[in-house]
Amino acid sequence: MHARWVNGWHLFAVTSATITAFMLARLLSTNFSSPQDLSAMIQYSVRWAVPFIFLVIAISALYRLFPSDVTRWLMRNRRYIGLSFAVAMAWQGAFIFIVSYFHSAHYYAEIYYLRDELEGSSGYLLLAVMTLTSFGVFRRHISPGQWRFLHLSGVTFLWAYPFSVYWWNVFYYQTQHWFDVVFYALGFAAFSLRILAWGRKRIEDDVAWFQRGIGGCVMLFSLWLAATGHLWQPALSAALLSRAWSAELELWLPFWPFEPFLPLFTLALGVWLFSGARVVHGLPRRAAV
Repeated sequence: MHARWVNGWHLFAVTSATITAFMLARLLSTNFSSPQDLSAMIQYSVRWAVPFIFLVIAISALYRLFPSDVTRWLMRNRRYIGLSFAVAMAWQGAFIFIVSYFHSAHYYAEIYYLRDELEGSSGYLLLAVMTLTSFGVFRRHISPGQWRFLHLSGVTFLWAYPFSVYWWNVFYYQTQHWFDVVFYALGFAAFSLRILAWGRKRIEDDVAWFQRGIGGCVMLFSLWLAATGHLWQPALSAALLSRAWSAELELWLPFWPFEPFLPLFTLALGVWLFSGARVVHGLPRRAAV
């Protein structure tokens, strides 16, 4: 995959032009005097953005787990795939501005929630800084460690926001939309690959069979949790939010109390056990007491 049009800035030009063409085509049937139509454009633009951020979060794991020409191509073009995500999010930002400015009554009555605003604003701020530091003129002003921390934490946050939205749509609101189910599954798979790649990197050969067995069972349990959120979410949310401080925290702390991420936490625990949990970091497993 070395053709110019599928690499570098040519790839970015193709993907951003495709996104823009579909946005403009949809706008032809959009009534700008209708806040409902504009709200639908917000959701439509997000559905274009989400696949790119899910792919970005998975690329390095795909390369470690399945090295091939395709995954090497993805690694080479990860920057441009991320910038394509930024283009789609710019369209969403434009529609949010139009609705909030020209239809402010509808926006604050039907769309605006403090928690969503905090999560969304944080995401846009991270995206802006990540986009700027993707270019050398800005990147040279921060150290490699700072750049990695910024982009790793930023990509994780930008993955977590749509993933949690689709999780709530599937299991709490039970919207029955095919794209909610598909995007939830893709978001879960993308981060699961990162967890599996981490486990493969640290796996040991002398892990006891029963520990491997426990780890495998925990991983299978995480898949059950991922498919049955509607069964355990009500009880878990009630328990986690029973304290006044926790209920207050839910209003402004992004994603609190993290129900959508429980299956992934559980998967990470299972992979940790399966690959050889260490009690003391840096020491051989047998030496840990």
